[in-house]
Amino acid sequence: MSEDILVRHCSPTLVGLKTGNMFTYEFENENDRRESIRLLNKQLGRKGIRVIPLRQKNKKTLLYVYRPSRLNKDLKDNMAKSLLENMGYECSCPGKCLVELVKRLRCSEDFPHEVGLFLGYPPEDVFGFINNNASDCKCCGCWKVYGDEKKAKRTFEKYKKCTEICCSLVKKGCSAEQLAVVC
Repeated sequence: MSEDILVRHCSPTLVGLKTGNMFTYEFENENDRRESIRLLNKQLGRKGIRVIPLRQKNKKTLLYVYRPSRLNKDLKDNMAKSLLENMGYECSCPGKCLVELVKRLRCSEDFPHEVGLFLGYPPEDVFGFINNNASDCKCCGCWKVYGDEKKAKRTFEKYKKCTEICCSLVKKGCSAEQLAVVC
């Protein structure tokens, strides 16, 4: 997998601004997929980042690049926990929530709306998205905003600037592993 693609899709997670990112990548074959994920986990694991395949269709794999420590914190939020429990998730351990998300993704072509909680989106925005059927949001950016619009817009701008800087650094020879920080 090219460093450019990983950095283009996951810069905010690599530098510690965001819990996780998801993107689809087309691997040459199953062996290439396994080896690429193994290598990414070896390189990024030292920085507290994991890469897991969420679902696969043909040669395309939906990858989740995330920081387990941040996910643990995010899913302890009372609103996030309540939302997940009401949707049938076992919330005694974030790992169980992740296993359930993977099951849901693999059983359906659609994305479960609660996926935003696994990406670091504010729980009030995920809740608003679900309760409003993705309508009537205050603004759109990386996600649909139903809560604090000003804070969300600042966050969108941070993510955009982060991605621009990281992509520029990769073009100058920097690796994703070098960009990734321990946090």
